[in-house]
Amino acid sequence: MRSNHEIDYRIFGEEMQCVEIELDPQETVMAESGSFMFMDDGIEMETIFGDGSQQSGGFLGKLMGAGKRLLTGESLFMTAFTNMGYNKARVTFAGPYAGKIMPLDLLQLGGKVICQKDSYLCAAKGVSVGIEFQRKLGTGLFGGEGFIMQKLEGDGLAFVHAGGHVMEKELRAGETLRIDTGCIVAFTAGIDYDIQMVRGVKNALFGGEGLFFAVLRGPGKVWLQSLPVSRLAGKILSYAAPGGRREEGSILGGLGNILDGDGF
Repeated sequence: MRSNHEIDYRIFGEEMQCVEIELDPQETVMAESGSFMFMDDGIEMETIFGDGSQQSGGFLGKLMGAGKRLLTGESLFMTAFTNMGYNKARVTFAGPYAGKIMPLDLLQLGGKVICQKDSYLCAAKGVSVGIEFQRKLGTGLFGGEGFIMQKLEGDGLAFVHAGGHVMEKELRAGETLRIDTGCIVAFTAGIDYDIQMVRGVKNALFGGEGLFFAVLRGPGKVWLQSLPVSRLAGKILSYAAPGGRREEGSILGGLGNILDGDGF
């Protein structure tokens, strides 16, 4: 039996998705700032401090929870959408960039899922949105995007957003997967997370994939994204730089820029 609010939902779209949450009277969904799209009459919005979970005890507990959210780059505040009417009502939230919205039923996933720090979109009231530090020293020093992650705890529905295409993998006990840290969307609590250095000097210096892999070891489920937002932002910035598009269609490419004097 769930202790969190039990909500119904529908996901619309293919690459630019939104999720419609259907609320019974007095049901509430908690959403990240900036994800709201539209809602039916009868739903009221309330900005609250922290994540609004039932686990937060008193002002000090809410203050600590909100402070942890700052470490993941999120706002101190979240928005609660509550159906104050007498009939079912709907509220819709949209992803921030092209990709997929993933529903995660925490009751079916052991009560806890660890996800990328900018992937959380919304959840049923009662789901706790906290912070998950990777405990190993190497992971902390070299983990990049995977060092500070969010943890979703409870027994309700939570929704996270991923860039590009999403792949779900089930790892057996002892089975490992080496991944670019930015491509991790989420994984269940039974997964062991570590960092491994890329083998070979040429691979490390010229491979273009960074110096370290994330290593996930089962048992548990892992969700991966094909287009991390950091990778997308990096490509956009490279094209926005002066002369960034000159090498397209050029035989010399970047070398042509150097010969023209742009490389100095």
